[in-house]
Amino acid sequence: MSKSPEEEHPQKAFGWAARDASGILSPFNFSRRANGDDDVTVKILYCGICHADLHYVKNEFGHSSYPLVPGHKITGIVTAVGPKVEQRAVSTFNAIDHDGTRTYGGYSDIIVVNQHYVIRFPNSLPLDKGTPLLCAGITVYSPMKYYGLCGPGTRLGVVGLGGLGHVAVKFAKAFGMKVTVISTSPSKGKEAIERLGADSFLVSSDSEQMKAAMGTLDGILDTVSAFHPISPLIDLLTTNGKLILLGAPEKPLELSVFPLLMGRKLVGGSGIGGMREIQEMMDFAGAHNISADIEIIPMDYVNTALDRLARGDVRYRFVIDVGTTLTA
Repeated sequence: MSKSPEEEHPQKAFGWAARDASGILSPFNFSRRANGDDDVTVKILYCGICHADLHYVKNEFGHSSYPLVPGHKITGIVTAVGPKVEQRAVSTFNAIDHDGTRTYGGYSDIIVVNQHYVIRFPNSLPLDKGTPLLCAGITVYSPMKYYGLCGPGTRLGVVGLGGLGHVAVKFAKAFGMKVTVISTSPSKGKEAIERLGADSFLVSSDSEQMKAAMGTLDGILDTVSAFHPISPLIDLLTTNGKLILLGAPEKPLELSVFPLLMGRKLVGGSGIGGMREIQEMMDFAGAHNISADIEIIPMDYVNTALDRLARGDVRYRFVIDVGTTLTA
């Protein structure tokens, strides 16, 4: 007979979990493994909320396993360290650990992870505002580096001024690039230029603006997760320009090949990044004072936060104050 989540491991843990595809989270008692030779135990202080969390709790990818404790942007205090390290990667939540038990994420009070997957947090960054960088930060930083879109003077477009987009603007400006924000919302123009430091702003639904900007960008980071046309974005690229897709729309996007042939343009994608690159990104953020714009919430607000996230009602990332608001 299989053990209950509370009895699988010796360390008692408490979090909030979804029990089914309704996506409603509620208090959940479970357990974590003992700190092994390769492990680090972390008392969780903050956990960022991500669109991936929303997809998983609602089973929108079709492979969620319940009960599900989401949360993969986790910061906290190390309370135990083992002497060795060397294991394969395991997803933070909704996965099976090396011992065959389920993994639970950061909407909880503690977590035990292999030492290899722990990042040293820069002293200059506040934990709460820096937490979203563990997902949003590396998601934009990695393609900038990999696709060569990080040189001073590079003309970069950022599509969507949300959780990924606003961080992309900050990193791009720190690299010395010329940044154009592209959005369907004219109201975000002032925010993009005056507060985030973008150099220009395009309303993607304004055909005259888009036409005037054709062939002016060396690269574009497209952060939009909803279905949207990408042909007008390809037209904005100069010869050898690169459109990098970072969002994950539920429906396939339509791609016209002819504009790629004529301009030797590239359409690529990027997900996140490796541990060495994440540490590099965090160190860069610390050196340039880059952090996310956040709304701090208590743990018992998480269902409302996920509902607001689905409606795009957040500026720009929710972060759960786990350390002071999560109690059994």
